Amino acid sequence: MSMTLIKRTAEYSIFQRGDNRYAVRDAGRQAVNGDEKVRILRAEGLIKRAVPAAPAEPEPETPEEASASSGAETPEPRAETEAEPQAQAAPQAAADDTSKDSVAQTSDAA
Repeated sequence: MSMTLIKRTAEYSIFQRGDNRYAVRDAGRQAVNGDEKVRILRAEGLIKRAVPAAPAEPEPETPEEASASSGAETPEPRAETEAEPQAQAAPQAAADDTSKDSVAQTSDAA
């Protein structure tokens, strides 16, 4: 695959490859890739890659707007109900870990 020199500067050289894509090499003849390559090619006007727009974040609603849009106020969760599922989940997780260990020991013995 032949490469044609497009531009050479003190910092980098730009080549056009046989498949019409570009290669960029730095002063030490090492390939430049990724964001740095895109920045160089855009600065030279060789590519017109669209810069991705920052995702639009919705504006936070005030509590009054939230209750007006939902039609009813939502009650605040009780602290007791939040703690109970976590307390029940912990022993189950511990039981799962011990069953995996016993299976691993059984398969090692075989």
